Amino acid sequence: MTYANDRLILVPDDIDLARSPIAGQFDAETYVLGAFNPGLTRLANGNLLMMVRVAEALRQPIFDSHVHAIRWDETGDRFVLDAWPLEHADTADPRKIRLLGGGWTIMALTSLSWLLPVELTPDGLERVAIHYDKVIAPRNSLQCYGIEDARISRVEDRWLMTTCSVSPERHSTTLYASDNGLDWRFEDIVLDHQNKDMLIFEGRIGGYYWAQTRPLGDLYFAYPPGSEWRAGPSINLACSPDALFWKPYAKPGIRPHIATVATARMGGGSPPILTEVDGTRGWLTLWHGVEPKEIVGIYRTYWSLLDPDDPSVVLKTAHVPLLEASPALTRPIEDRMYLHDVVFTTGIADGGDHYVVASGEADLACRITHIPKTAFHGGEG
Repeated sequence: MTYANDRLILVPDDIDLARSPIAGQFDAETYVLGAFNPGLTRLANGNLLMMVRVAEALRQPIFDSHVHAIRWDETGDRFVLDAWPLEHADTADPRKIRLLGGGWTIMALTSLSWLLPVELTPDGLERVAIHYDKVIAPRNSLQCYGIEDARISRVEDRWLMTTCSVSPERHSTTLYASDNGLDWRFEDIVLDHQNKDMLIFEGRIGGYYWAQTRPLGDLYFAYPPGSEWRAGPSINLACSPDALFWKPYAKPGIRPHIATVATARMGGGSPPILTEVDGTRGWLTLWHGVEPKEIVGIYRTYWSLLDPDDPSVVLKTAHVPLLEASPALTRPIEDRMYLHDVVFTTGIADGGDHYVVASGEADLACRITHIPKTAFHGGEG
């Protein structure tokens, strides 16, 4: 599984924090924990655009016997620091702080994320411009802990971008829209529950917008003994007349299979695109499967082809990974790594005889991979 064009296109040192929306708002040094999980789309000029999640963290979060984190404060329209007593916090996961003593899991983040548009050449292999003037940062209380993991879909003449907005009010999915793929306007909350992976199909089905979703919870009911499916997070479906009001689809989508732990947990990757694989037309979707290991797990990218009229029907799928984490790519920035074994695919664009695939690598950098269309041949029904 080696591809001729496979590289890190953006790393933390490429980000100019002097132009961050957080710059100068409090007396503490920050750094880029990661610049990763980029949404991807093709602009009208033929160039590609990545919408990069920049996770900006405190250089020294622990001082005065407290652990600190960044929050956007609506009352002051500025970023501030919050502090929790160190003895009440679990900091084992470098991405989050678990606050102890509650009757349920309560988290704070070690970084605050904002979105940075980065324009690439048509093949995605070189940077053209970093659009700091078009940054998307928190601007209301439902985003006070950041905006994460953009996924961009072009549906007819409009670009739609789903994002995860984080706050103590809710962990929601929010929608942005654009007429050119570069200038974005906030639309609204579209899913008012914890859902990290909402992907809008790049085209309508029966006049409706469709999306993959991935609701999360602390409880999953068991499949009956002998079932081929494993209980846990899975990829569900929803449809909408306007991309704002979504109705869950009654039939299940892609579910973890009992035969392997490599996909014991799963979620959507790139927005589904209508294409043809081995003479079969359908929605090509790239998704991540997670194999349990230590705190975070091993993230790999897989693919499935869904029925063009009923995307709950999987026409083809591959049980071997399409993409895995690459230690060779991250070796030059190994001193910055805090996670391993993670590739998180978030975008796809047609490149002719190949697809340009955008991923987050190790929650640290943006990876661009040219995957030949022949790599999608075969698969099981």
